[in-house]
Amino acid sequence: MIRIGTRGSALALTQTQTVADVLERAGAKVEIVTVSTPGDRSSAPIAEIGVGVFTSALRDALAEGAIDVAVHSYKDLPTAPDRRLSLAAVPQREDPRDALIARDGLTLGELPPGSRIGTGSPRRAAQLRALGFGHEIVPIRGNVDTRIAMVTAGALDGVVLARAGLSRLGRLAEITETLDPIQMLPAPAQGALAVECRVDDVDVEHLLQSTVDDEATRVAVAAERAMLAALEAGCSAPVGALAEVVEDLDADDRVVFRLSLRGVAAAYDADDPAGAVDIMRASATGDLTAGEQLGRALAAELLELGAGVLSGPEA
Repeated sequence: MIRIGTRGSALALTQTQTVADVLERAGAKVEIVTVSTPGDRSSAPIAEIGVGVFTSALRDALAEGAIDVAVHSYKDLPTAPDRRLSLAAVPQREDPRDALIARDGLTLGELPPGSRIGTGSPRRAAQLRALGFGHEIVPIRGNVDTRIAMVTAGALDGVVLARAGLSRLGRLAEITETLDPIQMLPAPAQGALAVECRVDDVDVEHLLQSTVDDEATRVAVAAERAMLAALEAGCSAPVGALAEVVEDLDADDRVVFRLSLRGVAAAYDADDPAGAVDIMRASATGDLTAGEQLGRALAAELLELGAGVLSGPEA
């Protein structure tokens, strides 16, 4: 029996079930174990507690043998590796884009200036402000149901959420606009899951690698996370990144696959009472085998553009 640990939220349980289904189809017997985390028990803003509180309890339970596998939203993991554990699999990624759920079926451009848009993410807040629509950005917390209910009840005109989470919960029909990455780059690893096991549990590691892992997703997410780590921003900075495997032509006009990476970083002007934000953007393309180097190179370019002082959580 393989015990798969997860947080107890509806989204976390749904994500974990997708991994359990794959393992069961491969003939494994599995049990889903809910692990309570400090983040789930706290009502404090994410800016105060940090997203690491959602993953640390799962990792400790895994390392201590209470569970055999842990399933995380990859974007919630700290960039520093946990030497006790192995990142055994990165399943195929859901659509990584952000999505708007707004009153009256409106898009961002249709919502009038002064409309109240809720998000718990400074990354989203910074990019929303940079669009120049004049919306009021309202910090919020809570699960998907709680956030959408704020729109239904009229407390907010719209909320921005990860499209992947809405897809996994069967709520795509409520989206009024899926945001183009040109408008808003997602969080590094958004839409991807990270499946960990103990570093010495080679049988479980091999099973996960052979049944759950998706190489293209792993390569893309590794580049995004390398950019984030090189910015020394951890998983709590207003940084966006999206890597995609794309077709290209080599010197002999033969089709080859390469990795395209786009990045964005936001820096706030602390002396501006209006909360002005500077947005730095960069992009690069490289070999599939050099994703982490590509991420570090893009981070260096963003730092040269001024992305030196970054703060705030991703949620």
